[in-house]
Amino acid sequence: MPATEIQTYVGRFAPSPTGPLHFGSLLAAVASYLDARHANGRWLLRIEDIDPPREQAGADIEIIEALDRYGFEWDGPVTYQSSFRERHREAVERLLRSGWAYPCTCSRRDLAQAARGPLGRIYPGTCRSGTRQSDDVAVRVRTTDEAICFTDRLQGAQSQRLESQSGDFVILRRDGLIAYQLAVAVDDAEQGVTDVVRGLDLLPSTARQIHLQRLLGLPTQTYAHVPLVENTDGSKLSKGTGATPIPLDRAPTTLLATLAALRQRPPKSLSGAPLPAIWDWAVEHWDARALAGQRNIALQHYC
Repeated sequence: MPATEIQTYVGRFAPSPTGPLHFGSLLAAVASYLDARHANGRWLLRIEDIDPPREQAGADIEIIEALDRYGFEWDGPVTYQSSFRERHREAVERLLRSGWAYPCTCSRRDLAQAARGPLGRIYPGTCRSGTRQSDDVAVRVRTTDEAICFTDRLQGAQSQRLESQSGDFVILRRDGLIAYQLAVAVDDAEQGVTDVVRGLDLLPSTARQIHLQRLLGLPTQTYAHVPLVENTDGSKLSKGTGATPIPLDRAPTTLLATLAALRQRPPKSLSGAPLPAIWDWAVEHWDARALAGQRNIALQHYC
């Protein structure tokens, strides 16, 4: 009888180059990295540069340098999502040929009065049955109201009904750029990613990605969404709310603060320790269960 093949854990960190890393993005990177290394798995670094209007020149280099200064070690070369455009387009064409996707001429103004749901404006299906010929179109994927259910390792059971909660969503934008949901579904599968550990703000995207995975015959990853770091006013820490870059000259101290924010309880004996010693302790003692059910982390407690 052949031995059972054990699937190797493959994780990834996939930042968008819209600015330097801040404490919230560092927290997600550390959680993803430790989850992979604790499982003796691989950890990939992918720059998600598919939205040039939002990107900041040189941000990718800043992100890579910061991760390197903090002692992250990724497997294989850094990849750039923009280099995968051909396979993204092939996925769109497959969905168009199968009838699961269709061109849409609706503008934001056309949809201004559409009802809002938990995932934003609900597309009313205006172009589902066809539209006028035009070169200025987006491409949407058809949804159904069958519940898409999955269990998040940290946030528990999840369920979404896409047709009534978001409607058919865009997979290729009017400006010709690929949409995030499709690019992530395709690239995670292509790179063999088995486990996705990322911020809680991306939890609402998961059902849409699973929908695309099913339509394209791609595997579904195991998901774990870590809590978000909040400003004192309760808003999410982000570049848009004034998040400052992580300090490159205080990596050990900041890494210890990140571990504390992740409820890993690093011992006082690590204070003043070099980065390799901190990482060795963190990999050995990583316990994702400490974050179960947690949704927010107050920034002022750690920085």
